[in-house]
Amino acid sequence: MKIPTTLLLFIGALIFSGAGNVRSDASDHRYKEGDSVPLYANKVGPFHNPETYRYFDLPFCVPGVKDKKEALGEVLNGDRLVSAPYKLSFRDEKDSETYCKKKLSREEVEQFRRAVEKDYYFQMYYDDLPIWGFIGKVDKESKADPSEFKYFLYKHIQFEILYNKDRVIEINARMDPHSLVDLTEDKEVDAEFMYTVKWKETETSFEKRMDKYAMSSSLPHHLEIHWFSIINSCVTVLLLTGFLATILMRVLKNDFMYAQDEEAADDQEETGWKYIHGDVFRFPKYKSLFAASLGSGTQLFTTIFIFMLSLVGVFYPYNRGALFTALVVIYALTSGIAGYTASSFYCQLEGKNWVRNLLLTGGLFCGPLFLTFCFLNTVAIAYSATAALPFGTIVVIVLIWTLVTSPLLVLGGIAGKNSKAEFQAPCRTTKYPREIPPLPWYRSAIPQMAMAGFLPFSAIYIELYYIFASVWGHRIYTIYSILFIVFIILLIVTAFITVALTYFQLAAEDHEWWWSFLCGGSTGLFIYAYCLYYYYARSDMSGFMQTSFFFGYMACICYGFFLMLGTVGFRAALLFVRHIYRSIKCE
Repeated sequence: MKIPTTLLLFIGALIFSGAGNVRSDASDHRYKEGDSVPLYANKVGPFHNPETYRYFDLPFCVPGVKDKKEALGEVLNGDRLVSAPYKLSFRDEKDSETYCKKKLSREEVEQFRRAVEKDYYFQMYYDDLPIWGFIGKVDKESKADPSEFKYFLYKHIQFEILYNKDRVIEINARMDPHSLVDLTEDKEVDAEFMYTVKWKETETSFEKRMDKYAMSSSLPHHLEIHWFSIINSCVTVLLLTGFLATILMRVLKNDFMYAQDEEAADDQEETGWKYIHGDVFRFPKYKSLFAASLGSGTQLFTTIFIFMLSLVGVFYPYNRGALFTALVVIYALTSGIAGYTASSFYCQLEGKNWVRNLLLTGGLFCGPLFLTFCFLNTVAIAYSATAALPFGTIVVIVLIWTLVTSPLLVLGGIAGKNSKAEFQAPCRTTKYPREIPPLPWYRSAIPQMAMAGFLPFSAIYIELYYIFASVWGHRIYTIYSILFIVFIILLIVTAFITVALTYFQLAAEDHEWWWSFLCGGSTGLFIYAYCLYYYYARSDMSGFMQTSFFFGYMACICYGFFLMLGTVGFRAALLFVRHIYRSIKCE
């Protein structure tokens, strides 16, 4: 019992350490006048590119910087917190106080100028509240030639802090537009960095201090768009449901009547899907890959638990470190589901080498993700970006995979192999496969996948923009209830369209329907195609690092959707096929 207990404690420590994105030193957030309130500088980066760097990678004054110990989720989120040079004690006002005088060398002036040219912003945290501001500005007024632009660095930051009794409620940072350092020319300049602190009392309670960050995604015009997306998706579901109901009621009704009337069945020649009842349950090609895909897709589907956490308010704004921690922990703990599903289904398909199947299941999603991470982490290290994971964090992830994910995968696989479940086929399979008649071009895999992926994608594409703008931009997304509804609609539409295409395939006497998995998962390909549109038409992202990060990690996410939705589509198609063949007379 010692090993499982140790693992549970290890996982529990990770969950609780990642529960908050940024934690202050004062855990109860209560202060007396004059108490030191934790202020951390986090990162800097171009506003239009989500690549970020350490705050002191820019040549600011560095007076005794101390790194903050961070949780797993914070590191995965790219947070690198260090003590900030400003002293913002509780209810202690300051007016134009100088904290640093520095002579900027020509190289430092050039470095600041490049940052100002790219609209660099900074991010800090004060008592767990985020602060943003631009480091400088470009004067383009009445100047058409970029060589005439003037570049300025802000040297005076003004903090306005709202408090309620002994708690900090809100903080805003404003840069003084009249206190500037001219960076236009390549020469040494003197800079005197100052800050001002003003305190104001407010009636807002501590429990509601994060509401202002969530309100931006709940504005009336945003909600109207979200609800339009929901209505659009519901209409899609209703139309598709009506379409399938028509098939089941008008087409299959006559087929079932034929099956129930034995005399008619003897006199009437079998056609369509009834004609191939002896081949429809013939096991698919590449059964090991098929079972591994089902196992990985089922595991990814169980991460729907993330929605449950979001609905109860775990992932409040600027707490994205908790999201990364939850993803790692939930994925690690559900690996047993992948092992059990893949191994049991593989054995039902009369597979013999279940160990190889288990290895394939373990590497089917993690393998491509690991290779992508290795490449992108190398790129981030080359660019000295905060997205580069430290060696210690990589060791922690490897330990989780070694001590938790792999053992649970093996245990699940052994349980699946020993389940002795048999595949439930309503019809006996003939000894020799029936030849499939020639099919038109649109019955081939790629056109079928295109048709299958379009409808589910059309049900979610409006919501995709807001998700992308939150993940790859600065927009805040907090309407998790609407996101959950859209996700459920996506699952329903995927299941329905896969069932419809499977019926048409069987009606054309094509009994190789098992890989309808590809049709269900094709929505992932449409999402990746949307990535191209978003990157080049809806965002201002640029540069090799950002391009590689965006398309690399989105490829992994879309691949995960491919496996998950493929599993949903196949399970729906399997239920449908079993149902219709159970309803006819099979000899």
